[in-house]
Amino acid sequence: MSDPRLLAHFERLHADSIDPWGYDTRWYEARKRALTLAMLPRQRYRHGFEPGCSIGALSAELIQRCDAFTGWDASPSAVASARRRLGHLDNARFEQRTLPTALPASTFDLIVFSEVGYYLQEPALVATIYNLQRALRPSGDLIACHWRHPLQDGYRSGDDVHERLHDCLELHAVSSLVERDFRIDLWSRDALDVGRWEALK
Repeated sequence: MSDPRLLAHFERLHADSIDPWGYDTRWYEARKRALTLAMLPRQRYRHGFEPGCSIGALSAELIQRCDAFTGWDASPSAVASARRRLGHLDNARFEQRTLPTALPASTFDLIVFSEVGYYLQEPALVATIYNLQRALRPSGDLIACHWRHPLQDGYRSGDDVHERLHDCLELHAVSSLVERDFRIDLWSRDALDVGRWEALK
């Protein structure tokens, strides 16, 4: 997200409120996080990555399933909030970075692309998708979650973001959950399902 107008907008939101979207207070947000976590096929990951981590509400639960975790956000105030919440954890790191300008220096076996794709214009969204795919390790998983209704400050719908992901990613489409308000899609480099991983009959 390199649009100066949007960068300033999100910095104001995070500077003026400790929880701009009610991540910690709304059942909608808690349920959406639970569904996102439930769709992840692996019980644990070596290194998780969440660009657009905001105040770290989802990060807090992802960290419990990751040996190491990296969260990015374009807003300095958001990063400061995430660090206050989770910076005491040895396996967590939060950085102020802007998509798609910044490129991950590491590779990850879990990438969570949640509620950020609509704020990227077409060239930036496509570049981000390809950069995320390059950062995904063999047998890694990429999960995306987005709101489906129109956004006043976004460039596209959540459905459009997921269509672009389907078009650009050279990964296996593993599972999808589509509700009236949001959708979650999971892709993986590994086509095996959980039952086959655990040798279930």
